[in-house]
Parts: sequence; structure tokens; C-alpha cells
Amino acid sequence: MSTSERLPAEAGRVSRDAPARRLANVRSRRGPLVRRALVTADVVALLVAFTVAKIVSTDSRDLADQLLGLILLLPVWLLGAKLYGLYDRHEHRADHSTVEEVTAIVQFVTIFTWIGLVAAWVIDLEWTLPPVIAFWAAGVVSLVAGRGAARAVVRRRPAFIQNAVIVGAGDVGQLVGRKLVHHPELGIRLVGFVDSDPKSMRIDLDGVPLLGEPSDIVELVRSHEVHRVVVAFSNDRHDQMLDLVRALRGLDVQIDVVPRLFEAVGPAVGMHAVEGLPLVGLPPVRISRTGRLAKRVLDVVLASLTLVILSPLFLWIAWRIRRDSRGPAFFRQTRLGEQMRPFTLLKFRTMRVATDEGPHREYIAQIMDPGVAPTHTHLYKLDRPDAVTKVGGWLRRTSLDELPQLFNVLRGEMSLVGPRPCIDYETDVFEPHHFDRFLVPAGMTGLWQVAARANSTFREALDLDAAYARNWSLGLDLRLLARTPFVVIRGRRGTS
Repeated sequence: MSTSERLPAEAGRVSRDAPARRLANVRSRRGPLVRRALVTADVVALLVAFTVAKIVSTDSRDLADQLLGLILLLPVWLLGAKLYGLYDRHEHRADHSTVEEVTAIVQFVTIFTWIGLVAAWVIDLEWTLPPVIAFWAAGVVSLVAGRGAARAVVRRRPAFIQNAVIVGAGDVGQLVGRKLVHHPELGIRLVGFVDSDPKSMRIDLDGVPLLGEPSDIVELVRSHEVHRVVVAFSNDRHDQMLDLVRALRGLDVQIDVVPRLFEAVGPAVGMHAVEGLPLVGLPPVRISRTGRLAKRVLDVVLASLTLVILSPLFLWIAWRIRRDSRGPAFFRQTRLGEQMRPFTLLKFRTMRVATDEGPHREYIAQIMDPGVAPTHTHLYKLDRPDAVTKVGGWLRRTSLDELPQLFNVLRGEMSLVGPRPCIDYETDVFEPHHFDRFLVPAGMTGLWQVAARANSTFREALDLDAAYARNWSLGLDLRLLARTPFVVIRGRRGTS
């Protein structure tokens, strides 16, 4: 029986048997767990902000009166946070990005502070500027830090884990599955795939079962206690997949849909509508003159400061390299930057002199295959222990070999953040949309380095580089710069 023949009946039965459905399905406890943790963090944040403001203030009023005012403010604070979406907007997200949340926190604390000032003026309370500023700053910092700590705690709780199935076991569905398996910190346990005509399973998903066909989705959600369903591409017709989504709407599950043109869709897209028909707006791929100037100023300032601070480390690394093996301290190679302009990239030398680049060229072609398996290190990275020096291995693990690219940044050939500067022969395996990466300057760090590093295939790395170019913003650069040290430290721990 086809999906379209079975699913409408299933959907109807689910709607009529709603109470039984709730008993049959194990409800995801992630949402309530996260909300309770965030409420606790917000209460503590308000106490911290009040305490800091009290320390700065010269107000001589009785402390008991002030504590009473704090108690009265607490429900207003929590209600405002609720109305501002601070307890709901990230409940079902698969990632843990808090960029939007930080922006919302700054806005919320600012509005709350202004409301407090207006209330003080109405009831004729005296106030001075220092405690107001202290309350605002302490409120923002304590909310951001407290919520980050709360999320870190709840991720360790078993109730945070969500069982997930992926509808569609083709290339895209298996790509999603691989990302879920390789990122357990997301708290999503992949139970299996659902597809009526699956492709052969890639090696790194070996052992993940095929649970059944899309027509079985309602029963599979119940029997496997599924909390999240990811709808990827499949060979079923559009109306069949629409019936499937409608059936899932009757269940207490989170539904994630991979958009058809996901390679072109990024975080900067906008949603608008024509007579209720939703449209996804893709912004033009360009950096404005103001944005380019701001990016360049950021590059020059940070690169200069870093070079001055790390100059002793540069000298020590150069001495270690020369002492460890014959040859120069620096490695020079022609790479392609913005608009495919060639330039000479600098790195600390990590391999022996005159190492053949042939194996790397062959490996690049191999890992363009979406079904390729990682190496024995579980990474998509060419392992050449015979060619890498002892010091070079340490430099690669710590990413210190990339530091000389700061000179490329000062010369304007690179940026601190951008797509990885590629070798000319790598473009032989590019797909057309991968050339979007050349619309922005190449960078020392970027979306690929922060989001995946060597956990992704070369094709996936190119997709991330192109996504960065299509969705560039100065805020994105700042976020990637802030996350890079933590990613490097985490990667070092994973390889030590």
C-alpha cells in the first residue's frame, strides 16, 4: 500500500485518539528541562544584577524595602523574558548557537532597565546613573553566562537526549545522519532511517538500521519513542511526503524539514509571503563597501596585535623546526584567494622538504565522493606520518602552523575569517556553486573550521565555505573568531 493511501487514515485516527496518543508516545522532556534551567538561571541573574547595582549605589534606603521591590520585580522579569521568547525560541533547535539569544538578551535587559527608570520616575524615586549602568551590564553578563552554564548542565542529563529518525536514506538523508552521529553534543540519538527505496548505507553509518517505509511512520514514531523526525529528500512523490508531514503533525514530535535548495539556503535568508504562500528570500552575495572596510580594519588591528604578542612564540617555533629537520622554517605555497587571484601562502613547515604532493591531489578527488569513509583516525584528512616531522605533528594538532598567515592578512591577501585558501588543482573537482567561495577573501579560520574541521568530507567543506560567502556579515566573523580558540582546544584534546 502506498504512502498516500495509508497516511491520511493514520492521520485521522491520530487526531481522534489524541488522549491515547499521548499515553502511547513518550513525550520529549528536553523542552521542560531546558525551560526550568533557564528560569533558574534568569532568577540568579536578576539577583546578581541587583547586588551589583546595590554595591555601586549610594542609596540609603532600608535594605528590606529594596528586597521587597526585588521580589515584586521578579515576576515582571520572568514574564517579560517569556513574552520576549527567551524560553521558547531555542527549545527545538538542533544546534546550540546562542547568537540570536545573546542579541535578544541585550534587547530585553535594555527594555527592562528603561521600564524600571520610567517606574522610578512615576513613583518619584531618586536614582543616579552609575547603579543603572551597573544593573544593565551585570544583567546582560549574568544572563548570558548563566544561560550558557544552564545549557551545559542540562546537556548532561539523560532527559536532554532526543530519539530521531530520518525520512529519506539517499545522499542528503545520510549526510544529515552522519552529522548527527558525529556530533553527540547535539543530544540527538539517531534511531534509524525510513525510506521505501534507500541507497546503500555509507560506511560511517554502518549499523544504523532501516526501520521501514514512510507509510509506517506513525507506528515507528510510537514504537521507537521518537521525539524528532528529520524529513530529507526521498523518491516519494510530493503529495506523499506532504501526507507524511501532516500525519506527524498529529504526534508530539519535532519535525525538521531539509529544504530542497539547502546548498543555497543559509542563516541570512528571509521569509516573506505572497497571499499566504511562503517564499524564502536569498540575499545577494556581496559585501558592502562599509562591511568590507569594517572587515579590513578588524583584520589589520587584530593581526597586528597578535603578531606583536606572539612574536616570541614565532621565534621559538622557527628554532624548533630548524632544529628538528633540514629545511626552512616557513612553507610557501601558491593558493587562490578572492576572485581566484593567486598569492603565496605562508605556514610553518610541518613536512619534510620535497614531499610529493601527488597523494594529496589523489585524496582530494577521493573525498569528493559523499559516500567516502573517514580514515582510521575517524577524520577526513590525509594521514602521512612518514612525511610529517615530529614538531610538525604538534604544530598541526595545535593549529599553530597557520600563524604565519597573519602576514598574509596584513598584506591584504587574506582575512582573519573566510573560506580556506585552496590550491589551484582542487578547483578541478569543484561543482558550480562551490565557486561562490571566491566572492569573499580567503581566511585563516571560517565556517568550515569552526563547524566541522576534519570531520567533514572535502565536498562538505566546500559547501560550508560557499555558505559562508553567501551569508557573510561582520557579526558572523566575530562569532567565528570567538569560537575558534575553543574549537582548536577541543580538537587538540580529541587528538592527544
